[in-house]
Amino acid sequence: MSFKDNSNSEKGNEYSLWPFFEQTTDLLCIAGFDGFFKKVNPALSKLLGYSEKELLERPIDSFIHEDDLKLTQQYRDNVRKGIPLLNFENRYVSKEGKVIWFSWTSIPREDDNLVYAIAKNITHLKKHEEERNRLLTSLSKSNQRLKQINYTTSHDLRAPVSNLLAVCDLIDITTIKDPETLGFFHLLKQVSENLKKSIDNYVDNMHKDQALQIKTEQVTLNDILSSVTDSLHTLIQDSKTKFKVDFEAFDTINYNRGYLESIFLNLISNSIKYAHPNRTPVIDIKTSIEDGRKQLIFSDNGLGFDSKKEKDKVFGLHQRFHDHEDSKGIGLYLVYNHITDLGGTITVESEVNEGTYFTITFKD
Repeated sequence: MSFKDNSNSEKGNEYSLWPFFEQTTDLLCIAGFDGFFKKVNPALSKLLGYSEKELLERPIDSFIHEDDLKLTQQYRDNVRKGIPLLNFENRYVSKEGKVIWFSWTSIPREDDNLVYAIAKNITHLKKHEEERNRLLTSLSKSNQRLKQINYTTSHDLRAPVSNLLAVCDLIDITTIKDPETLGFFHLLKQVSENLKKSIDNYVDNMHKDQALQIKTEQVTLNDILSSVTDSLHTLIQDSKTKFKVDFEAFDTINYNRGYLESIFLNLISNSIKYAHPNRTPVIDIKTSIEDGRKQLIFSDNGLGFDSKKEKDKVFGLHQRFHDHEDSKGIGLYLVYNHITDLGGTITVESEVNEGTYFTITFKD
């Protein structure tokens, strides 16, 4: 298959695609439903380090990173059914063994059993994201360690002081006949009570300081949702994601705006990222009030996972439950910390291929 050079057309009403295909720095190819490239442009050949002949002779799957094969094959099946593939990310391995991230847009032509595709090399973006996540992880771990040191120190001091006061209460001071000894006893008890009071005040202030560092304000859920969906506009549009929104129970809450935007962003983007390949993503967001406490509920119809099996890992750092290599196991970790830092809780229910259901319960 080739492009005919019609650049010298007498009437000029036909334009050659040859210069565009051969000279563009974008990565272009034509693939067959049989899993082989039919034509690749020089930019793709140069980036992967294979000659055009080598790329055409081997199955496409032989160039794809082995960890991305399963997911790629699932979405390729949809392309064969005539469903365009938009902004799909996977990794290829060059002839030199380098891992290259691509973002694909693929348009099928069922009559010809062909797929016309264009790819962007997004390896540099992935490296920036990896570095950002590494720094975020490091900061989160350091912060958690400092918190743990504070809590552990206060706990370790509080326990023996409480025990000392308990012993003091058990002593029958009426049996102490020596005035000096009795004076030392009262001094010891007073010092112990003062120390316990100081520790209690320290712990209380530590919790207050943590809360004061997180600025809260009255925010409107629809505003947060609108802001997040605007930032994810292309992803939502290309995936054809549908939303069902019901904020009838309440539509405002006193919360940190940045935290709430991050919660919406991570949960929505996760629902799209882990959408089931055989159905259109549907995200249901609603509010409710249970036992006087406000709740925000997110659910989707995506791939899901076994939440009973993974219940102790769901919100842990770097925990992943799918083969999707774009997953770093950080999103839900951030969501969990944003919620618990302000005294709330989050639970999850999920089954494989049955979607996921998150319930966020706010402190106030």
